[in-house]
Amino acid sequence: MVTAMHSTWHLKRRLLCVRLDSAGDVLMTTPALLALKEAVPGRHLTLLTSPMGARAARLVPSLDEIIEFEPPWMEPPRANAAGDRALINRLAAGGYDGAVVFSSYTQNPLPAAYLVYLAGIPSCLAHCREDAHHLLSDRVPDPEPQQRVRHEVRRQLDLVATTGAQPKSDVLTIAIPSTARRRARAALATLRIPRDGPLVVAHVGGSAPSHRYPPQRFAEALDLLVAEQGARVVLTGDSSEVKLVEFVRGAMRTEADTLAGCLEFAELCAVIEAADVLVSNNTAPVHVAAAVGTPVVDLYALTNPQHGPWRVAHRVLYRDVPCRYCSKSVCPVGHHDCLSQVKPADIVDAVRALVDSTFEPVRATLEALPQTKLERGDATRARAL
Repeated sequence: MVTAMHSTWHLKRRLLCVRLDSAGDVLMTTPALLALKEAVPGRHLTLLTSPMGARAARLVPSLDEIIEFEPPWMEPPRANAAGDRALINRLAAGGYDGAVVFSSYTQNPLPAAYLVYLAGIPSCLAHCREDAHHLLSDRVPDPEPQQRVRHEVRRQLDLVATTGAQPKSDVLTIAIPSTARRRARAALATLRIPRDGPLVVAHVGGSAPSHRYPPQRFAEALDLLVAEQGARVVLTGDSSEVKLVEFVRGAMRTEADTLAGCLEFAELCAVIEAADVLVSNNTAPVHVAAAVGTPVVDLYALTNPQHGPWRVAHRVLYRDVPCRYCSKSVCPVGHHDCLSQVKPADIVDAVRALVDSTFEPVRATLEALPQTKLERGDATRARAL
């Protein structure tokens, strides 16, 4: 239940929103950002985010300004006191009359709230477990994960609802520039492997090692897709993932095209938009697919229960494990069973189901993932919501 505290928020016309996370996290915050934007006519929204988050933020139509910042309390560690002071001065000069700090339940919002406080912004809203005193004028007690766990999109919508901001739509939203679509079409037109089957975009990388399906098994799954469905496979990844993509291509018995290292973020979004289905580790492209309406097979490492596909046709594949929801970037027990035990044939079955069937977009719920009170099974889960 959301408790309203919006007696003065309807008067705030210049808001600073803080989401110091990755591109996928920014995408999952877009419904809340839109709700804030539409709640007050003429409201100006600035997003303070990481360089990775800014790649997605540039495509978010509800934002008026983006400020990039690499905070010293997040990975990779960085120390730049002069840059921190410059940021505080910039925020102080921004004329903001309120700030909203968006965070997952595993994050402490108070370091970001302290930046807001030092900048002299008079009101600050965030989920927080502890009494923040003067750092938060509007503290929303955080019930997660002790009382319940929400999808990340719902968590942020519930936060802004306390200001009276209610969305007209809760779908993820991005605006892909026409130039990016043209470049994506041109890139796809150069692909050298003609096939009659579905266009499958495969994203084999991920921001954390614990989120990545084993590359050899990814190659096996893609070979099966080519053999059984005549799939046109296009591998994607950023410049840091080219080596991984080439390993997967080299491990395949069949041929696949690659656009790894060739696409800007907006162009990647356009390529995913053009695909019949995306097969991806649980990372930013999954949320891009949700924003553009492309069905997605999500290889979901059970590090966090909040980040599944949202309001798009999908299959979530994983193996339930006792160590689920570890919140670790590297598997702490070394076996990586939540992903490594997913069979390549399961991926093929999931792609076939999405390509062959007509799905109405549905809300992703935590029913897709094992709950803490459910009996731990050893079957691979593959569910469409």
